[in-house]
Amino acid sequence: MHARAHAPSPLRQALKDRKAELVERFAANGKIDGLLHGLCHAVDQAMRDAWAEYQMPDDFALVAVGGYGRGELYPYSDVDILLLHSGTDGEALTSHVEPFIGFLWDIGVEIGSSVRTVDECISEAQADITVQTSLLEARLLTGNQALFDEFQQRFADDLDPLAFFRSKQLEIRQRHAKYQDTPYSLEPNCKESPGGLRDLQVILWMTKAAGLGNSWAELSTRDLLTDRELKELRRNEQFLKGLRARLHLLARRRQDVLVFDLQTALAQSLGFDATTTKRASEQLMRRYYWAAKAVSQLNTVLLLNVEARLFPQTSGVTRVINERFVEKQGMIEIVDDELYTRHPNAILETFLLYEQVVGVKGLSARTLRALYNARELMNGQWRADPENRRTFLEILQQPQGITHALRLMNQTSVLGRYLINFRRVVGQMQHDLYHVYTVDQHILMVVRNIRRFAVAEHTHEYPFCSQLIANFDRPWVLTIAALFHDIAKGRGGDHSTLGMVDARTFCTRHGISKEDTDLIVWLVGEHLTMSTVAQKQDTTDPEVIRRFAEKVENERRLTALYLLTVADIRGTSPKVWNAWKGKLLEDLYRLTLQVLGGANPDPHAQLKTRKEEALGLLRLYTVPERAQEALWNTLDVAYFLRNDPADVAWQTRHLWRHVDSASPIVKARPSPIGEGLQVLVYVRDQVDLFARICGYFERKGLSILDAKVHTTSQGFALDSFLLTDPGLDTSYRDIINLVESELVSLLTREEPLAEPSKGRLPRRSRSFPVTPRVDLRPDERGQYYLLSVSANDRTGLLYAVARVLARHGVSVRTARINTLGERVEDTFLLDGSRLQDSRLQIAVETELLEALEP
Repeated sequence: MHARAHAPSPLRQALKDRKAELVERFAANGKIDGLLHGLCHAVDQAMRDAWAEYQMPDDFALVAVGGYGRGELYPYSDVDILLLHSGTDGEALTSHVEPFIGFLWDIGVEIGSSVRTVDECISEAQADITVQTSLLEARLLTGNQALFDEFQQRFADDLDPLAFFRSKQLEIRQRHAKYQDTPYSLEPNCKESPGGLRDLQVILWMTKAAGLGNSWAELSTRDLLTDRELKELRRNEQFLKGLRARLHLLARRRQDVLVFDLQTALAQSLGFDATTTKRASEQLMRRYYWAAKAVSQLNTVLLLNVEARLFPQTSGVTRVINERFVEKQGMIEIVDDELYTRHPNAILETFLLYEQVVGVKGLSARTLRALYNARELMNGQWRADPENRRTFLEILQQPQGITHALRLMNQTSVLGRYLINFRRVVGQMQHDLYHVYTVDQHILMVVRNIRRFAVAEHTHEYPFCSQLIANFDRPWVLTIAALFHDIAKGRGGDHSTLGMVDARTFCTRHGISKEDTDLIVWLVGEHLTMSTVAQKQDTTDPEVIRRFAEKVENERRLTALYLLTVADIRGTSPKVWNAWKGKLLEDLYRLTLQVLGGANPDPHAQLKTRKEEALGLLRLYTVPERAQEALWNTLDVAYFLRNDPADVAWQTRHLWRHVDSASPIVKARPSPIGEGLQVLVYVRDQVDLFARICGYFERKGLSILDAKVHTTSQGFALDSFLLTDPGLDTSYRDIINLVESELVSLLTREEPLAEPSKGRLPRRSRSFPVTPRVDLRPDERGQYYLLSVSANDRTGLLYAVARVLARHGVSVRTARINTLGERVEDTFLLDGSRLQDSRLQIAVETELLEALEP
């Protein structure tokens, strides 16, 4: 058995010194290829030296595979090797291979290794496309040349270029879907996300497998790339490679995601400096998004070109669309490469046909290439052309295909060239911990959501929205409002107000009627109003509804604003929308519609109606006639106005026998709105009760979405909470008994309030901290005080707020908890009797600010 070397330090130090020298040179000259190839050569040399030192058997070959086989190595990438052998027995493998691999780790080479015969390589490549791809880039480092040649010949004979192409196509789709099919997430993966380095590597794998070329230069000589595309591709590839290498060096490990924590340092290393309006990180990310967008465009063109070479029999004309365009296998193709130069109006016509021609699923490589080369034609004169304006408006007014057309127009840069203000927000980041997409992607997501309401296949998602849009005249008005609602982001000033100017200019230039123009402009200006009222104001107060109804003026505006608001919230982040927010908005819509229809909000009439509905439900529960009176006589009008009849019936069903209960009563059920847990607490009131309950929920990892706090005339607290658990894998039914028993036990014991935990801020919140804000002011009647708090979300935050209020004897009437990604905007209605003391107000505000600090 070969003795393990115990002093690998000379080789280790030599490799370490060579790496440091290469990194230092890269920091000075910024030449990425020099770094990647230099690191590869350094590891090659260390491998060969180790091979010689271990005197590996003659029937072995040391082979570089994967990215290392390609001859590129990033500072902290794994080094993938194959130990190819002719069928050595197990004992020989153990005696030679294990010490050799251990030695490589000892000298600082982090390897990923496999040990196979030629037969094993072929069979595993047949079974696994990932193995096949890795072996495609095999490169002999040292060892048995004949064995390696045999492997390469067998591998080439077995490789099916057509099957490989199809497999890689499917792999691309799966990978892109994993990253939401967009390069525009706020923390993209510069290797794996759409528009990343992997998209370029896949092309070269396909062309190498098909014998079409191993480099961009070779693809260019075979007319798969034009000279201009070759230049653009190399420029953006160099940028992405440099970015990835710098990420590795900053993180001191393999790091391919552009996390917020590293974006600023990364930007500075690339020479971006902060300005008065833009952070250095924003400038870096905008440059990244433009590079990723260009790579996506070129990747699509190349994929289509390679497919046409591999499957020439399927590339014929399927049908003639008109004198300018034909369809080839579901792709729209121009009949003349100079079409856009001769007829610039045909640029927008392309996308109108994409919407109108049934069966078309994309644009051909020839069309995409022509669009890519026609960018300079899309100038002020082109934008002002009346025919182009008519065509663009027609694109927005089509009954179907709008979302796909606008996305394709953005991918090909046509949308930004036509709408210059949209071009300004392409790649524009949003540092509000609320949006997870860049501004342009968020806008297109909102357009998509609006359109989705009108698609029959999706009516089950938001049936009320689908019902409203089905009866909405000229729904394209909503599409235009969605397109402009955030178009002025990042300019400084109020983006809603600035967006109104842009929207009015657009409508005027495109001949849109005054009625529709006024609605579009109003929607852009008020697109945040409905969510603010629903989530931060007491919508059981008739005055709140009346003021909102005065603002919207009529049913068409109300319906349009409701649809835009739902689409907007859904388009910010998958984490922001929930059923509770949906219910708040729908309730506000229905209440406002009643006022617009002439109904005068009458609390007494509402009280009577709600009680009658609740009584009807109680009969279904077989509660005895008039049994509810003992409880209801202790409750004020506000209780019935703030609770749905179904909630009143559910609570009454559990409490009518226990109005004077000496023990706490806690009941829970899955939320009737479809997600979460509803918890009822009935107990003798005490000042710190709300804080105690909040403390328990937060210790259990349950987030409070809504809290309604009532005190009966007999001094009992009747509190209701709506909770969610983001990490709950099982049904909420499984934790009902636990919550009921533990909360009763907690409320029975009289213990001092625990100190609030200073929960850790999420990573995004640390990168983009929100300055804590506290606003405490009396309501219009002076009976209650409204408390608004804004801060980064963290564990224990609500308990910390509740504890401050309890310490000063301030009672909470209602709590509206609004979580926007990693930011909270909570609103509390407080009993105003003690807060009329100005010194107490100042003390409460000061302590709340301290509690909100992370």
